[in-house]
Amino acid sequence: MFESVDALVAEYVDLEHQLADSAVHADQKVARRLGRRYSELRPVIATYRAWLATGEDIDAARELAAEDHSFRAEVEALETQRTELADKLAVLLVPRDELDDSDVIVEVKAGEGGDESALFAGDLLRMYLRYAERRGWKTEILESEVSDLGGYKDVTVAVKAKGTVEPGEAPYAKLKYEGGVHRVQRVPATESQGRIHTSAAGVLVFPETEDVQVEIDSNDLRIDVFRSSGPGGQSVNTTDSAVRITHLPTGVVVSCQNEKSQLQNKESAMRILRARLVALAEDAAAKEASAARRSQVRTVDRSERIRTYNFAENRISDHRVGFKAYNLDAVLDGELDPIIQACVDADIAARMAAIGDPR
Repeated sequence: MFESVDALVAEYVDLEHQLADSAVHADQKVARRLGRRYSELRPVIATYRAWLATGEDIDAARELAAEDHSFRAEVEALETQRTELADKLAVLLVPRDELDDSDVIVEVKAGEGGDESALFAGDLLRMYLRYAERRGWKTEILESEVSDLGGYKDVTVAVKAKGTVEPGEAPYAKLKYEGGVHRVQRVPATESQGRIHTSAAGVLVFPETEDVQVEIDSNDLRIDVFRSSGPGGQSVNTTDSAVRITHLPTGVVVSCQNEKSQLQNKESAMRILRARLVALAEDAAAKEASAARRSQVRTVDRSERIRTYNFAENRISDHRVGFKAYNLDAVLDGELDPIIQACVDADIAARMAAIGDPR
């Protein structure tokens, strides 16, 4: 039972030896890679060792119970504990998305619904910023296009973890389930007769990682500069500081105009471009990754929704996993963990069904 863990134990011990070698830390990129793998294996090995130890405890308790019946209850308790550890270990052994340790770039786009959709896009942005704040992540607005009423037609934010995080706790591992169309039902601020309207905003989630190498040839880029538009700043409408980068082989286009300088806007645009190309490379390299990303709807069509936010009922519904709760106000304030955990659980169940129980 759990024979496959033996190889992981050997790998874990080898990683301990490597990380104890000061020469390894001379190359920080290598050290980070080894550290992430070590952190990924740690809960697996700890659970496996606890499962083994509990088995030994059960044998000892059974010997005692043969002489003293009062130990039978302890045997039953230990057997229950060992079953729980086996279930936990089976979940930990399910293959993970290799990009789960990544930071992310999140794009929120207004869709059908005009100004109301842009206002809702602003609500979604705030929700993600508050969620990141709750988890101690850093955020940076890379690009935004503000609507007339103060919402967002389009906004791009980078989300980064601070330091090394436990497996499954990095920004991409959590926020990848947010990709898709989000539908809102409420009375818009622009509605004078109190009628409930339905509109939608789209969310795209891209991993921002150094682990997947994407070569970007400067000859494959067309870089255009133009004058920034919109409110505020001395540079707006006065200098050619805005940058548009087109990746000719794929047709991916990224524009940035938030920063005052052309160089800063180019750097932000290149970050977004690289994240998008990483996602494209992963789609091409792995069918599983491609299938997962097809759930991130590329068009903001109300009919292809993943989640509904009903203000009248204070209800949040995730249509992929059947999750429903009546704390919409708390969710919009960043309390996303229960919804995301429901998606994580469904994902793990699907993966286990695909590969079988590793026991």
